[in-house]
Amino acid sequence: MTAGGPPDTAIGARIAAIWRIEAAALIAALLRRVRDVGLAEELAQDALLVALERWPAEGVPDRPGAWLMTTAKHRAIDRLRHERLHRVHEDALVYDIETRLREAQAAPDEIDDNPVGDDLLRLMFIACHPRLSAEAQAALTLRLLGGLSTDEIARAFLVPEATIAQRIVRAKRTLGEAGVPFELPQGAALSARLGAVLGVIYLIFNEGYAATAGDHWTRPALCDEALRLGRILAGLAPNEPEVSGLVALMELQASRLRARTAADGTPILLPDQDRSRWDRLLIQRGLAALARAEALSPVRGAYTLQAGLAAVHARAASAADTDWPAMVATYDALLALNPSPVVALNRAVAVSMRDGPAAALPLVDALGPQPGLAGYHWLPSVRADLLMKLGRHGEAAAEFERAAALARNAREQDLLQARAVACRAADGPSAA
Repeated sequence: MTAGGPPDTAIGARIAAIWRIEAAALIAALLRRVRDVGLAEELAQDALLVALERWPAEGVPDRPGAWLMTTAKHRAIDRLRHERLHRVHEDALVYDIETRLREAQAAPDEIDDNPVGDDLLRLMFIACHPRLSAEAQAALTLRLLGGLSTDEIARAFLVPEATIAQRIVRAKRTLGEAGVPFELPQGAALSARLGAVLGVIYLIFNEGYAATAGDHWTRPALCDEALRLGRILAGLAPNEPEVSGLVALMELQASRLRARTAADGTPILLPDQDRSRWDRLLIQRGLAALARAEALSPVRGAYTLQAGLAAVHARAASAADTDWPAMVATYDALLALNPSPVVALNRAVAVSMRDGPAAALPLVDALGPQPGLAGYHWLPSVRADLLMKLGRHGEAAAEFERAAALARNAREQDLLQARAVACRAADGPSAA
């Protein structure tokens, strides 16, 4: 919830849950009318404050979304009546907005008198507008579509709350100054913007799946938010194969979350995970989404290909049963589509599992000079793992230590340091 809670804990929790469900549709419906992201959110917040004041005493209405929408409309008209604007074109804008809101008063008390999905889709594209940085897009998406407070977003990304607040304020200002229309882009612009939307959702999921920094290796709440946004987008754009591909990827990756850490939070790497702890329902959902993506287009996009990689793991009863030839072939396709050094590094890992560490080490060494991997801790980590398997424990220990120095996540640092210590011990007392 983004405002202070009522005194009753039970009703407060219920209002918080309602807000999380209804906020995005409420803001989207208001945005279509007032054409201003900041104002739409303020009106939604006003309605929430009224609910916090009245619902504990009066009870939660049968249709809370419609109640919030009606309240927001009234608050908008009251606010516009009392605001004195001095420039002629602003007066015209107020007249236009007030006219829209008055017309809306005659509509049924629904959260929206147009299809909710249309407004939500527009809001998603606005929050991920290319004029905004990736960080601003993620913050604004979580704020407007996830219903998260600035404090919640700041804690999720381990940055000060003031930083997130500034990003959101600047993002709204940028959109307002740019006069971004409340409409879906068309043609090539739609495809380009869809990529930005998918990228933001994937960024949020990845930060939850493998936290960049902090004391926890995973942040499941962020994964949940990304999954929720992805599922909404899949419902709004059912014929876009990469939307289903991303949902498939997130479902399959999220299925492993419970097995990725021990009870004390220690990371557990994929080969060592207890696969009985993998969520079978999420795997079924992920495989179904992958089948939809593949049926929609014979051309596999990057998210669909990555989902295919995750599906290979999901279908294997054990690490030993993994179809590594299929993994390498899929990485080949992904590398052809996205020739990134990170993809090449991941492909080298698959090659090591298919052909052995000696075959993969030259591939990893060739990636060392790549600018895109400068400071990337997984490069020395992968190299260390290959050296360890080849019995070159002293070299492996040095690489694990280098990886630990580059890592920002405390849990990863501990894991890498522990592997370095184990390699030093395997190399004999003289290596100490």
